[in-house]
Amino acid sequence: MSELVARTGRLQQRYEGGCRLVAGCIPYRFRDYCEDDNANSAKVVELLMINSPSGPGLLFPKGGWENDETAEEAAVREAIEEAGVRGDLMDFIGYYEFKSKTHQDDCCPEGLCKAAMYALFVKEELELWPERSTRTRSWLTMSEAVESCRHKWMEEALKDFSTGLAKM
Repeated sequence: MSELVARTGRLQQRYEGGCRLVAGCIPYRFRDYCEDDNANSAKVVELLMINSPSGPGLLFPKGGWENDETAEEAAVREAIEEAGVRGDLMDFIGYYEFKSKTHQDDCCPEGLCKAAMYALFVKEELELWPERSTRTRSWLTMSEAVESCRHKWMEEALKDFSTGLAKM
């Protein structure tokens, strides 16, 4: 198996209206939950979050949306690069605007970003992935994930995801 490599740099980065465009996902899976060995188990949703090498709190995989890919392709790529998971992209959750403290550049001097977020149903966890040396994966319940979100906009995306999940 050939080793996966993360994309780096800003040469192919998309911008729109003074915002850097990013794409990401909320990776999830279902786990059987059975209290006191009852045969009628319920399904519990678990969410995959990753640490940030630049500070406390947990994040969902996301990163730059590049010129040679769709937002959906970028979200899937970021899930592989940052979290080491593959799966099925299910639903578009929404667009979320935020200000990056670490990614100002000539095209976006104020660090404004617009993230396209998707739900990703996880089917495979990779043993080897591009950012495994700097990222740790954590499977969390919905309430744990809300408490752990480093950024308010990710918490909003999680709440929107939860609303969409309830309609399934």
